[in-house]
Amino acid sequence: MESVYKVIELIGTSPDSWEEAAKNAVETAGKSLKDLRIAEVVEFDMKVEDGKVVAYRAKVKVSFKYQD
Repeated sequence: MESVYKVIELIGTSPDSWEEAAKNAVETAGKSLKDLRIAEVVEFDMKVEDGKVVAYRAKVKVSFKYQD
């Protein structure tokens, strides 16, 4: 049986780490998307205020099974 998957890009944030930021993106998406398959972290960055890191951000591509 053939399948089709859709890929979307998300940005997760965390005050603690990039890993937590990526996890937040995937777990939040999983609340409304069915059949999540793969999550790929494609970029990391940080939010800086007054010379201090205040948030870690992870850009994540998530794929899920396309349903009609």
